[in-house]
Amino acid sequence: MTDSIPKWQRITGWALSILLTLVFLPSGFFKIAQPEGFLEEWSKTYPPGSALPLGVIELATFVLYLVPKTRYLGGLLMLAYLGGAVATHVHANDGKFFVPVIVGVLAWLGLYLRDRKLRALVPFAAE
Repeated sequence: MTDSIPKWQRITGWALSILLTLVFLPSGFFKIAQPEGFLEEWSKTYPPGSALPLGVIELATFVLYLVPKTRYLGGLLMLAYLGGAVATHVHANDGKFFVPVIVGVLAWLGLYLRDRKLRALVPFAAE
């Protein structure tokens, strides 16, 4: 466990993790700010009152994921949130269920590449 993670893997892990800001910040912002026309579109699949709490949850889990001391909790909560998104897309039969799956894979790959303790818990067979 004293071996260090190669620099390119740490950088790639952080890059993937930071890349998720392109997904979570706009999504959370729209749910919280609710610009004109947002609730009309949102209400087609969700109750209008659910946007604000979901936006807060989304941003909170993302912040927990980025903070080194809370990264595992954030990753688990993010995975649960994205699992709900997958279920919602499948239920709505809109064919976009793969988007939260990809986001979840990127999130955990980013965490895996930058975190030695996670690697110890889930090693590759060759290690």
